Amino acid sequence: MVQIPTRPETETLSIDLPKTLALYVTQEQFAALAVANRYLRLERTAQGELVVNPPTGWETGKRNLSISGELYLWWRNAGEPGEAFDSSTGFILPNGATRSPDASWVAQERWEALTPEQKGTFPNICPDFVVELRSSSDSLKSLQDKMKEYIENGAKLGWLFDLQHRKVEIYRSGLAVEVLENPAELSGEDVLPGFILNLHRVWG
Repeated sequence: MVQIPTRPETETLSIDLPKTLALYVTQEQFAALAVANRYLRLERTAQGELVVNPPTGWETGKRNLSISGELYLWWRNAGEPGEAFDSSTGFILPNGATRSPDASWVAQERWEALTPEQKGTFPNICPDFVVELRSSSDSLKSLQDKMKEYIENGAKLGWLFDLQHRKVEIYRSGLAVEVLENPAELSGEDVLPGFILNLHRVWG
């Protein structure tokens, strides 16, 4: 549904858009939409197409909190290297897309290299580490395509959780995708040294 502002003397109207109809917005229009619709997770493809993601269900939200919380604890205990972000943060990737991973981290030297203008509302950078969780309404292929996009735009490590099937797809720069069946834990490898994610709470 799109809100259509009318003349000052008339009320705002709403229209429902069929799934076959795409909306394209500029970066400036996207930023304005994001500010006006903070309850939605909005994304923008490299071609400018607007992607509207409704709020997640409680199960996905609970699992996302577990992952983000563990990432935060690692970040704090490791002396706060780089910058860690939750699912509300959008990033403008080098290809022009604006994406919001469920959890992410940017290395300190890359973050500090950004100018104040590049940080802006949506920083102009692809995180080094990204996480995406598949909910029951998500297409697996669309999330796989998004993970590939992250890697192509500079991410070094990515985890895609297929919660229904208790699988994790691991994406690494320059390597084939690794699929793990019901793993007990995941390692941040050399991207996040010392970060071990226990999946008990994620699967539970």
